[in-house]
Amino acid sequence: MNGESWRDRRQALQDDARPSADETARLLDELGTETRADEEVEADHRASRLAAAREYDPGARNDEELLLRLTGPDTEGGALRFQWGDALLHPVESAVSAAAGTPVRLELTGISAGSTVVHARPVTPEATESNMLAVPEVSAAAVGMSTLTELLGALESERDVREWSRLFESVEVLSRALGRYGLDLGVTWYGADGSTRRARLTARGRQYVEQLRQTQDRDQEITISGRITELRESGWVKVKTGTAKNAYAYDVRFDDPEELLRMRPGLGDNVHFRVRFRQRLDAVGIARSAEYTYLGPAAEQTALPLLP
Repeated sequence: MNGESWRDRRQALQDDARPSADETARLLDELGTETRADEEVEADHRASRLAAAREYDPGARNDEELLLRLTGPDTEGGALRFQWGDALLHPVESAVSAAAGTPVRLELTGISAGSTVVHARPVTPEATESNMLAVPEVSAAAVGMSTLTELLGALESERDVREWSRLFESVEVLSRALGRYGLDLGVTWYGADGSTRRARLTARGRQYVEQLRQTQDRDQEITISGRITELRESGWVKVKTGTAKNAYAYDVRFDDPEELLRMRPGLGDNVHFRVRFRQRLDAVGIARSAEYTYLGPAAEQTALPLLP
C-alpha cells in the first residue's frame, strides 16, 4: 500500500478536482461581477416572496414601505438628528399627499445605518364594516409616490416640470430643507404589488429648483369697480367688488400717496379705477406674487337694461 492511507488518497482527489486560482479568476471574468445596492437586493427578495405567496393565494400583497436615504457629511453614523426630522419628514408627507391628490399619513418604523436610512409606511386606517370590502386596488400612497418619483427624476435631469406644477411648492419646501443641512435624498418605494420605484434629489436637482423659482413680471391693465372698505394714508385702498361677505376685494396701491389724499375718498364710496395688474410668475407658471397699482380713473360703467 506504499504507506498511503485512504484519507491521503481522498484528499488528493479533492485537490485535483478543486479549480486553481487562475481557473477561478477566468470563470469570474467570464460570468462577470455585479455590484448592487441593498435596496435592489431587497426589492428582488420582496418580489420573489410575493411570487411564492401568490402560488397559494393569488390575492397576496406585500406591505408597502417608504425608504428615505439621507447622505451628507454628517450622516455616516446612521442617526437621524432631531432638526433633520422636523425639517424633512413633514415636507415628505406633504409632497406625497399633494402628488396623490388626497391626504396621505406616514409613520416612522425605523432608522438604520448605511448613511441615514429612514423606514416609513402609510398609516393603515382602522378596519370597519364599511371599509373592509372597499380596499382600493392601488393605495393613495402608491399613487402619490409614483407621481412624486417622476417629478424628482425630472428635476434631477433638469427637464420641463410644468405638468407637476400643483405639487412643485411642496417639493420646493423639501428642497430648501435639504439644502439647509447639506443633505441629498434618495427615495425608494416598495409597493404592495412587488413593484419598486426610486428617485433622488441631490444638489443638482436643488439647484434646478432654485432656477425654476426665479420670476418674471407679467403686466396687464384692468378696471376695478367697487366700494371702498379700507383706507390708509400711506397710499393704499381696499376695493370690494360686491356687497356679499365673500365678494372679492382688491388691495390697490398708489405710487404717490398724495394723489389718493387729493381724491378725498371716503369709506363706502363707489369707485372705478384703472390699475396695473402685475403678476410675478416663476418658470413653472406659479404666481409668486400679485399687486394692483392705481393708474387713473376709469369711466363709470352704465348699468345694463333689465329684461322684461
